[in-house]
Amino acid sequence: MKTTIWLAVLTLGISGCGGCGVKDQTTPGTSGSPTAKGDLKGEIVIDGSSTVLPVTSAVAEEFMKVQPKVNVTVGRSGTGGGFKRFVRGETHISNASRPIMEDEIKQCQENGIEYLELSVCIDGLTVVVNKENDWCDKITVAQLKKLWEPDSTVTKWNELDPNWPDEKIVLFGADTDSGTFDYFTEVICGKSKASRSNYTPSSDDNTLVKGVAGEKYSLGYFGYAYYIENTETLKAVAVSPTDDPADAVAPTAETVESGAYTPLSRPLFIYANKAQLNRPEMAAFLKFYLEQGQELVNEVGYVPLNATVMAEMHSRLNAALEAATK
Repeated sequence: MKTTIWLAVLTLGISGCGGCGVKDQTTPGTSGSPTAKGDLKGEIVIDGSSTVLPVTSAVAEEFMKVQPKVNVTVGRSGTGGGFKRFVRGETHISNASRPIMEDEIKQCQENGIEYLELSVCIDGLTVVVNKENDWCDKITVAQLKKLWEPDSTVTKWNELDPNWPDEKIVLFGADTDSGTFDYFTEVICGKSKASRSNYTPSSDDNTLVKGVAGEKYSLGYFGYAYYIENTETLKAVAVSPTDDPADAVAPTAETVESGAYTPLSRPLFIYANKAQLNRPEMAAFLKFYLEQGQELVNEVGYVPLNATVMAEMHSRLNAALEAATK
């Protein structure tokens, strides 16, 4: 996956859905359906990205208030870990902070699993430091690459900038099963999964938050929502795509939505097993996700999709639901 692909997704939406453009339709368990509030029952199993987790968990919680007989469980094993379960048919929906990879697509094909890809919001992958850090307000992509690339010899702050302290940098970041890891290494180091290994990894963003918050000389990266929830203990570092720190842009809802926060703005996804779409509770949940879910996106700290992309996602879902009932 290349940076240009990600930027195209952010501005234009996702193509190649197969059957897009089908007009809206009434589906079981959604607005306009004879299914009443609380009439649905069943189970929906979700796993995957810890970055997408806050959104999906919020949607699941609100959905179960409307349909209390439907049990929606949401795991957090990372994008890669979630896809490992999804390709085996163990889950109904997979949260992902990157698009599905070629080897995962192949495994789906081998196991007879067809999937529906939906973009649900936009994230600004955030580089953070401890709140006591009073020297690093801006950093360039080149400096981040020098710090995180596989053969990096950087161990101290002043090796990145001579004006910074002669102190060891304590690094925290996503683990290798994480879509955040794949994306960060792609746009910062130039190749997916290309990273130094001597840092503290985790698939749980809350663990990374606590790590950076507890160490004055630390630096880490994770989803924007986790930074927004912890601004009292963390400081976001503005990132410059050029070699000039003056070009640095801080992550905000506005800069993430506009694409000005580059190259760390990215879409977040859910993948649904098409074989499950004929279940009324699955159809209702996915409709609910795209409709009421966009309000929850703001609440958890991410950026909603623009009208063009949202219309594309609704069209894609409606086409898949129509196909599932034939």
